[in-house]
Amino acid sequence: MGTTPLLVLGICLSLQGAPGQQAVFVPGDRFTLAWTHSIERVRWEEDYEVQAAAPGAEPVLHAVMSRVRGSAAGMEPGPDAVLRDGWYHYRPAQREHAELWLTRSAYTADYELCLPGAACRPLAAWLPSDGWRTRLMPCRGGR
Repeated sequence: MGTTPLLVLGICLSLQGAPGQQAVFVPGDRFTLAWTHSIERVRWEEDYEVQAAAPGAEPVLHAVMSRVRGSAAGMEPGPDAVLRDGWYHYRPAQREHAELWLTRSAYTADYELCLPGAACRPLAAWLPSDGWRTRLMPCRGGR
């Protein structure tokens, strides 16, 4: 008799321009998505949690906190932002997400994925860019 694999929460990454490609699973229920604005050269970081309301329920992304290193055109921090150590910290207005679409270009630095207890790494460490969009969504994976 076989055993049922334990399904853990995490995120799945896939490329928009590669239909049928297997999504890459990254385990973990917390992560930070970071990037540098292509024009203003300002670092932005967003903390997320992957949560499921109940066992077997579809997981969702919860935006927990955002930080932006300074302020610039089109990069205004939220109205409740607090400046601390050069970063504006605030709670995102939209808290729940079914997915995130990340535009990745050869002309800008890649997004970085920061996992607890590990150094931040470019998304290309998990999934190469096709120069277009990457879908990041909450999911479950076997272990």
